[in-house]
Amino acid sequence: MVRVLFLGLLLTVAGCATNTGTGDASANERLRALYEREFAWRQGEEGYRRREDGDWERGPVWPDVSPGAQARRLAYWEQALAELATIPRDALSEDEQVNAAVFEEIISALVSNARFRSYEAPLNSDTFFWGGLHPRGSGFDDESAYRRYLARLRDLPRYFAQQQANMRAGLARGYTPPAVTLKGREQSILPYLARGRANPFWEPLEGLPGHLDDATREALRDEALIAIDEAVVPAYGALLAFLREEYLPGARRSLAARDLPDGEAFYRAQIRRFTTLDLDPKTIHETGLAEVARIRAEMLAVKDDAGFEGDLDAFIAFLRTDPQFVADSPEELLGVSAYVAKRMDGHLDEVLGFLPRRRFTIRPVPDAIAPFYTGGRGGLEACLMNTYDLPSRPLYNIPALTLHECAPGHALQAAIALEAPGSVPEFRARNYFSGYGEGWGLYTEWLGKEFGIYRTPYEDFGRLSYEMWRACRLVIDTGVHYFGWSREQALDYLARHTALSTHEVTTEVDRYISWPAQALAYKLGELLIREKRTEAEQVLGADFDQRYFHDEILRLRSVPLSVLEDALDAWIAAGGPDPYADRSGA
Repeated sequence: MVRVLFLGLLLTVAGCATNTGTGDASANERLRALYEREFAWRQGEEGYRRREDGDWERGPVWPDVSPGAQARRLAYWEQALAELATIPRDALSEDEQVNAAVFEEIISALVSNARFRSYEAPLNSDTFFWGGLHPRGSGFDDESAYRRYLARLRDLPRYFAQQQANMRAGLARGYTPPAVTLKGREQSILPYLARGRANPFWEPLEGLPGHLDDATREALRDEALIAIDEAVVPAYGALLAFLREEYLPGARRSLAARDLPDGEAFYRAQIRRFTTLDLDPKTIHETGLAEVARIRAEMLAVKDDAGFEGDLDAFIAFLRTDPQFVADSPEELLGVSAYVAKRMDGHLDEVLGFLPRRRFTIRPVPDAIAPFYTGGRGGLEACLMNTYDLPSRPLYNIPALTLHECAPGHALQAAIALEAPGSVPEFRARNYFSGYGEGWGLYTEWLGKEFGIYRTPYEDFGRLSYEMWRACRLVIDTGVHYFGWSREQALDYLARHTALSTHEVTTEVDRYISWPAQALAYKLGELLIREKRTEAEQVLGADFDQRYFHDEILRLRSVPLSVLEDALDAWIAAGGPDPYADRSGA
């Protein structure tokens, strides 16, 4: 899902790609110099600095998000694209050609966002600039890290003031998320109004490392209490007042992206950003309608397998209301997810040739964001399962959700990106393309059927309901942002075609409305992977090995869908080999 909240797909893999094919040394060197220079500059712009061991750490201030800084970044990225255009692609090695394609896609998206001034709306119904600013867990390793953390606390008023100034500029030109999708989101600020040790920003101070002496520990805690009371609480308080008194009342009442300034061009640019494909909204809409019809036919067959005598609408109503499908406690829901993950563990050697050593945990979504959050998200360290409002989280959906977020989905995907043979440049290792990542996640839901993960017709219907949910996104996103659907039309369409709870239907539709095109990537990515798998099975016959097919996808790390398609075409043409067989692992 989104770059900020993907929790671990922002990896720390480093190094240059292993060269395959000769290429021109000069062209390769020019490209490497360009993307390494830009990435280091961009990290600095985002408030990071290089450590002695070569990795990155957050510095003492938050990024400068002022209009002047945004203009400076746009100029830099436009120059980077101009320099990239002078490097002949056919002179590059095979791996550097991939790097060039990925770099161009990333920088082009950054340029597009800057030109449309998307920084003037740093929030949507699901994600807010003020969330996730404090680390969760045991804190930091040394005094220096705590000093930088305290400096960032003191910098929050400046950072928030810049964000609010940008939002005022967006208000003035009608560039905001729709007001209806932001209703109640200001509640997420309330925990940060607590003073002292009750504030979430105090949490890292509970885990001060034991090697610090008592005087240092006491000083850090005293300074943290002052920073929380004098900087954090006032910053969040001013933000809350701004949202309640100015922003939420002034946010636009229309829904469609086409209603924004230069709206149709903006929507098409967002389609490109999230799907990495140049697609017409009408084509996407028609693809969605075709998928909805196909999946509905499969749903009817599963309903009959369950022995249900009513029609599909009645079956969906039964699934939404029967208490047998509701967990009695958050621990039960988490336990069901954990058991699905362990059952899938028993089949991973049939799914992949390369298996990583890294393991993930399963945690509940934090309380502060759970009411507005999706059913779950996964990444390198953890899969988050939403245990808020248990009746809205039916257990028959948990198997598909777990496969997508945990394994073989995002958590495993992230671990392979970190550990697989063949490194990638830093700018790629810390980037995430939704079409690639979410396409893989949705594909793994389908893959689970092959291994018996769905043990009842209800769980299989949950899988189909999740697939239908993603197909409906193609229809709803384009329906709202291109064809002018109302929110009621979108809610009704998703509710009629899936077994999602009413709560989930509402939060999901508001996400599509407030985040144009983001939801399109999932189904389009999955369709590409399944199309290429079918092609590979037909061409290779008995020589097709799904382990190597999956290895070929995941060894690339996150790439645009066009790059993925080219790589799979080449893999099929080569006879479907083990993609790691001729790689040194360097």
